[in-house]
Amino acid sequence: MRVHRQSWRDPMITTVTLHAAIDRTIYVDQFEAGHVHRVARQIDEPGGKGINVAKVIRQLGGQVTTTGIIAGNNGAFIENSLAERGIRTDFIQAAGESRVCLNILDDSSGSSTELLGQGPAISEADIEAIKEKVHGLASQSSTVVISGSLPPGTPDTLYAELIRIVRSTGARSFLDTGGTAFRAGLTASPDFLKPNEQELTEWLGRRPRDVREWTRSAQMLADLGVDEVCVTLGSQGALAILSGVAYRVKPPTIQPVNTVGCGDAFVAGMAYAGERGDSAESRLRTAVSAATANAMSSTAGDMDSRLFEEYEQLVQILPL
Repeated sequence: MRVHRQSWRDPMITTVTLHAAIDRTIYVDQFEAGHVHRVARQIDEPGGKGINVAKVIRQLGGQVTTTGIIAGNNGAFIENSLAERGIRTDFIQAAGESRVCLNILDDSSGSSTELLGQGPAISEADIEAIKEKVHGLASQSSTVVISGSLPPGTPDTLYAELIRIVRSTGARSFLDTGGTAFRAGLTASPDFLKPNEQELTEWLGRRPRDVREWTRSAQMLADLGVDEVCVTLGSQGALAILSGVAYRVKPPTIQPVNTVGCGDAFVAGMAYAGERGDSAESRLRTAVSAATANAMSSTAGDMDSRLFEEYEQLVQILPL
């Protein structure tokens, strides 16, 4: 793995997670709805999509600061856990408690059941504070990654507002979200957009039938003023439009352990390799290798560097 050694003078990447969480993974021998289960083991991790991005960037060797909104004792756990990993934190503190998201993993089948908790209600003062915080951090950053769902109490247009704030500082803006936040965010023309299959299908109102239609759909997003569009397709890899050039990226074949966070690892790879100045193909290789390595970890936003290096040699990148 090529690791870029950064100094404090280097520009940094900032990630934004407005709906931060404790990701609690619970393992049971055989999960059945409506039954009592004894937990075999449990892992608690700081989570939320932007936080997962930050964790992978740090593992790749990048300098990263993460911001967003946290609350209560759960928020303190999130902040302390990130600091222990060498990730800079600069959160807004809200009233209440940050959410807990449960991922129940069935050891017998490998199936995953997710329960996404509710976070704190966000006030107008919190919203104004996060706008100010993002402006300050973007002024010190090369790239700002805005990821995940919007918390209760925030307008659908908030990500679009944050993207405009980021762009006003000269930093690059990355957006990874879905639903109405995705549609509203498009109006601000982020520099980078990463929908998955479900999010792109929802935006289109239909599911593309083949690679040609997926590529055409990605191009439609690019035509709206987005310089870089990457559509992640799970085990099928990704399709990308980068500065007008289309690519198909095929990952190595694996038996995944846990696919939660793979999209976040992909975004982390694109942001990290982009700051390093890599070519388009090299960025895609880094992104898909990071996503594939994440799939082999039981924890979201985590990868084994040895697997990452192995997968870098196996990723196929095909111009379209």
